[in-house]
Amino acid sequence: MPLESLTTHLDASPRAALPPVDTWDPPFCGDMALTIAADGRWWHEGTPIGRARLVRLLSRLLRREADGDYYLVTPVEKLRIQVEDRPFLIADADCRDGVWTLTTNLGDSVTLGTECRLVVSAMPSGDPVPEVAIRFGLSARLNRNVYYRLIDTAEMHETPNGSELGMYSDGVWQPLGWLPEETQ
Repeated sequence: MPLESLTTHLDASPRAALPPVDTWDPPFCGDMALTIAADGRWWHEGTPIGRARLVRLLSRLLRREADGDYYLVTPVEKLRIQVEDRPFLIADADCRDGVWTLTTNLGDSVTLGTECRLVVSAMPSGDPVPEVAIRFGLSARLNRNVYYRLIDTAEMHETPNGSELGMYSDGVWQPLGWLPEETQ
């Protein structure tokens, strides 16, 4: 199937139509010169990939394995790629009736609640920033605009580890970070 036909098909497909890359077990074929930068841009052989539809296609073939590495997977081959931080960024957030839905830079959406929770982890710079699981071992880091939007709704809770900032989605606490001791 030509790449253009495949990307057109994927554009029309719902999220449920994601290929089952989690069930495919092809042989490892080597490393690909593909890097997903911390800012969400995809690079091939040092050149940014400018075609959004191609990036979306590749993102649907991506998974993270137990070894911590990221792979593009088809039924017949598996190629390792490099990811500087997380493969996706949360680019938008919407709250309806107390339930937050987060959308990635590539159009995937997750709803925060019992099954899907924010986790605060360190970026390569060491700064703690929330991330959320998306699919197949992949996660998305909150971009700055979404992070500040969620901070605007934050509450403070005292925990054994100090003052934690967070918010509720579907009645479930979602951590956003901690207040430094000197500001308390």
